[in-house]
Amino acid sequence: MEQVIYLDNNATTRVAPEVFEAMRPFFCERYGNPSSIHSFGGSVAADVEKARCQIAELLGVGFRDRDGVATEIIFTSCGTEGDNSAINAALNMRPDRKRIVTTAVEHPGVLSYCKYLERQGYEIVQLPVQSNGSLDMDDVKVAIDENTAVVSVMWANNETGTIFPVAEIAKLAHAQGALFHTDAVQAAGKVPIELDETEIDFLSISGHKLHAPKGVGVLYVRRGLRFRPLIWGGHQERQRRAGTENVTSIIGLGKAAEMAKEHLDREIVELSALRDRLEKGLLERIDCIRINGDLEHRLPNTSSISFEYIEGESILMLLNQFGICASSGSACTTGSLEPSHVLRAMGLPYTAAHGTIRFSLSRYNTQADIDRVLEVLPPIIERLREISPFWQERQKNG
Repeated sequence: MEQVIYLDNNATTRVAPEVFEAMRPFFCERYGNPSSIHSFGGSVAADVEKARCQIAELLGVGFRDRDGVATEIIFTSCGTEGDNSAINAALNMRPDRKRIVTTAVEHPGVLSYCKYLERQGYEIVQLPVQSNGSLDMDDVKVAIDENTAVVSVMWANNETGTIFPVAEIAKLAHAQGALFHTDAVQAAGKVPIELDETEIDFLSISGHKLHAPKGVGVLYVRRGLRFRPLIWGGHQERQRRAGTENVTSIIGLGKAAEMAKEHLDREIVELSALRDRLEKGLLERIDCIRINGDLEHRLPNTSSISFEYIEGESILMLLNQFGICASSGSACTTGSLEPSHVLRAMGLPYTAAHGTIRFSLSRYNTQADIDRVLEVLPPIIERLREISPFWQERQKNG
């Protein structure tokens, strides 16, 4: 296999070398438990709190308590845990309300939990999206009523990159007395986030989407909320998330957050340019393709492209022979032969939905990576269409 060209960063990212080096001492040298009384563990606790503040800086959270701790940041294991914890806490804070409003294109970390809650007697409202993956704000206003406990809308979609107006939706939720959560797993480190300037109550992120390791995440909980934990046990995280802290990964996430904030403006420009180069090149070289999502409001690193009349899995298999890694959609739904729920919700025709590929870039991608895709992908599409009965039928019918 040729050298790997990794264009699947919305599924996971490589751990940044600087992040790995920041983590290294906490494996075998500074391995104390941060809950210990002795100074060997206590010194580790100070590093955990430093990481908490680094993440607060990335998220635009300015509050610190009298000890300088960013208490609105809770460490979790992943984005899904954060999603579940936020919704669970919101329902406990609004026990008299039985409606949950979300969207049809959320991550399974939200949608699967909502399906479970529906079986427990809650009313689940899934807002539809328009053909470009965006929300109709009139639909949002109608859906949120006095019986709504929580509204959960992702900051940016993991498949199309479409960005939702979460700050505006949070205001609509509060106007009806509901709480608001956003899954910002794909947005953190890719677009500016200033939580102090919003009415957002809960926000969840995952470390492995921004060059930190897998197995660590964060849930932001706005101060003043009476938060009930999802996981009970010890006193960790100020009794809001039990279990011994994943110290090495927390340190890594803190460093990754620091780097993301430092390089955010430059990376937005650079990744947007690479994404646009990829899309422009493919549109010039290949007929019958479409770019999916809201092209004005989307992540700088994400491109969802439909190659009509062929199967996306076949494209990926042939790209893989050239060492090029991409995705047919969310990594959490890979293995299904059906088009993703996101593409179905957008109303993509069958001939396009089945041939959709997601390219997602990172700071480690180069112009040479994009040029290599532009070299090998057009012949792959031509080859697959030559054996596609759907393409042959289209050609015959003009």
